[in-house]
Amino acid sequence: MSRSSAGDPEREATVFRVLQLTDTHLYADPDGRLLGQRTHQTLELVLDLAFRTLGHIDLILLTGDLIHDESPEGYRYLKQRMTALGAPWRFLPGNHDNDSVMTRIFDDGSSSMETSILESVWNLVLLSSIIPGEDGGHLDAEQLRLLQESLAARPDDPALICLHHQPVPVGSAWIDTMALKNQEAFFEIIDRHPQVGGILWGHIHQEFSSSRKGVRLLGSPSTCVQFLPESKDFALDTRTPGLRWLELHSDGRIDTGVARIDSYPDPLVLTNRGY
Repeated sequence: MSRSSAGDPEREATVFRVLQLTDTHLYADPDGRLLGQRTHQTLELVLDLAFRTLGHIDLILLTGDLIHDESPEGYRYLKQRMTALGAPWRFLPGNHDNDSVMTRIFDDGSSSMETSILESVWNLVLLSSIIPGEDGGHLDAEQLRLLQESLAARPDDPALICLHHQPVPVGSAWIDTMALKNQEAFFEIIDRHPQVGGILWGHIHQEFSSSRKGVRLLGSPSTCVQFLPESKDFALDTRTPGLRWLELHSDGRIDTGVARIDSYPDPLVLTNRGY
């Protein structure tokens, strides 16, 4: 199936709806704050927005930097909260996560990080791009093998590739130093598989939309603080926390958008010192 081709009428009638939540940066303490924001509270406000406005959700996708203090208590809370929503959910790690703790608590069969999700006509491939102890990303040989095998196994199904780190520059010089390091190896596989319709990531705390060789490139806002787009150095944006929604059509089309809450619940602590 080519990136521009349409499927048969039965496939076109199917839409798979995904809610992406990313960079939640929760703490063990529900009152824990990141740059002035109680991240538990901003997540709740984003969830309220999602379930008031989006209608049916087929999958909730958590794309890393989930627990800022790497605490088991934070992961247990998030697991309980996601499970209570009643929609299937999946996760992948970010550079602020403790991958071993997260996997041990989350991966019980109800929310596991599956390399390939088979719940729809779409093939959603979840990859781990983390390098322990570093902020930047890398797909090791095993992850690249899993990507290749997942795409080769379903050549006729449109695919969405999901990871934490951006695989292309987004125009913010400071965070582009913390992008996916082996982009060429990644895109070498992508380019061999014309069914790939989109690549989705977190990490950048801002909305990003572009394309490469017909593939949608999508970065998303955080559920807590936002980074200022096109900034040379670390800087915060006053835009509010948000989410990305995606409608994955079975003919390969992607409809997507970003929604944000109306205002920050607490004063935002603007800083150029990082976090």
